[in-house]
Amino acid sequence: MLLQGRIALVTGGSRGIGAATAKLFAHHGAAVAVNYVQNAAAAQQVVAEIEAAGGKALAVQANVTDQNQIESLVEKVAEALGPIDTLVSNAAISFPFASFLDYAWEDFEAKLLGELKAAFFCCKAVLPSMIEKQRGCIIAVSSGLSRHPGEGFCAHSTAKSGLDGFVKSLAHELGPHGIRVNAVAPGLTITDATAFLPEQQKQFMANMAPLRRIAVPEDIAGAILLLASDEARFITGTYLPVSGGIQMI
Repeated sequence: MLLQGRIALVTGGSRGIGAATAKLFAHHGAAVAVNYVQNAAAAQQVVAEIEAAGGKALAVQANVTDQNQIESLVEKVAEALGPIDTLVSNAAISFPFASFLDYAWEDFEAKLLGELKAAFFCCKAVLPSMIEKQRGCIIAVSSGLSRHPGEGFCAHSTAKSGLDGFVKSLAHELGPHGIRVNAVAPGLTITDATAFLPEQQKQFMANMAPLRRIAVPEDIAGAILLLASDEARFITGTYLPVSGGIQMI
């Protein structure tokens, strides 16, 4: 029970890495707010699975790029579960898969602003209660592509690089308040977001990994749990690749 008594918000918690993280957190004792933007049924299914296993969870709707919606979400969670002390900033910001030469500025700008707004607004909303308690944990889901770009991912790589810088800045500033801020960087992971990739490409990536497979959401959730737990109490400002060994730093 690594998170006993903790109150966690997982953005984009209705599917993929977010859903796996919400369920794992609840398994380890946290009360979990499962954020979603559109798919209420999927979020409720995650909550139902957590409750069936004896855990405590709440589905909460909000667009993470809307400051007012996020502030309202945090208030609802505080009323229902208690003040949030653990944030997993995971919500995906969609983007076109295309070469730079084919990219429109509007699409590039939307990805950059969306990614950084989501992290900025969520952190802004949860920090007052963390600072009051002089304790807190923030984990942002970055990407291996932030340091090792791939063709077609120029907007994603750039946005996640900005997120990495944001994480380090917050870790530096919030450390004196007892608040840790870290990033996990998944490699290719089997989720709805990667369903468009051809099977041949997935197999190629699996063959590149020393562990000879690509990730499933539970693999990333385990790394997030590690950073959220008190066993990682002296780790902040880090970038943790979770890629089966493809990315080694």
